[in-house]
Amino acid sequence: MARAVPDRDAVCAVAQAAAVIGDWWSLLLVRETARGRHRFDELQRELDISRKVLTERLGHLVDSGVLEKVPYQQGPVRYEYRLTDAGRALLPVLVAMQDWADRWVLGDGRLTALADEDGAEAHRVHDLPGARLPAPLPLPAHTGGELDPVDPDAAATVLFCYPATGRPSPLPEGWNDIPGTLGCTLENRLFRDAYASFTAAGIAVRGVSAQRSDEQRAFAAAEDIPFPLLSDADNRLSAPLRLPTFRTGQMLRLKRLVLVVDRDRTVRHVQYPVTDIPAAVDTALRQARALAESA
Repeated sequence: MARAVPDRDAVCAVAQAAAVIGDWWSLLLVRETARGRHRFDELQRELDISRKVLTERLGHLVDSGVLEKVPYQQGPVRYEYRLTDAGRALLPVLVAMQDWADRWVLGDGRLTALADEDGAEAHRVHDLPGARLPAPLPLPAHTGGELDPVDPDAAATVLFCYPATGRPSPLPEGWNDIPGTLGCTLENRLFRDAYASFTAAGIAVRGVSAQRSDEQRAFAAAEDIPFPLLSDADNRLSAPLRLPTFRTGQMLRLKRLVLVVDRDRTVRHVQYPVTDIPAAVDTALRQARALAESA
């Protein structure tokens, strides 16, 4: 169970946070509920945790306001465990921990927007096919309001994640020296130019970055982008899918990758790392079109 905070650390926010989520199992429970696993049995199965420990940790996270119990069955009453607003506010913490470990534990310490194709980070992304995006998953859209990454009316949705465009805000110093950062404007333009081919096949397109919606709006207006650009500044998408990131300019940026998702929210195809942007756009169209034709 969580340790009590000693009096000497009563006003230390780090100590208080550690008392709530500093336990191994508590962190993993936040991770799994973010990924869409909400019921006791599926949490136990996924984490291979004893029922006693799971009961204790879930009770602690509910008492701490990180999770809430939501009934999904009557007679007998059974509950799901859902992230509260406080729990969702922990998603950037999980992504920051993942980013640190990808670079300093699983990687060689280099700052890069790419990945070793045989490395742990790439293997994690390549395991995404078969995973389902949590629902609902509203993200701020440059068109106003919030929009789900998956278009329910499309036979397939292509999500292309990219680090950042240099318009309207200047990119951080040293941006061009980070492998894999260049090409975001080109990528958006290529998807724009191929957009008619995607829509003709019943395929939706979404661009995703960690930039703010107002920045995306200015870029979309300048480049005449016809599809929604979604902001993942709060890690609502990157946390549940454990998408790769890199830190520069005092914020986490998404690494470049492409997902093809079916209308049931299941990831069917992944491209990562993306080193040939024109080829990635062509592959996304081919893969999504094949998925749409088989639907």
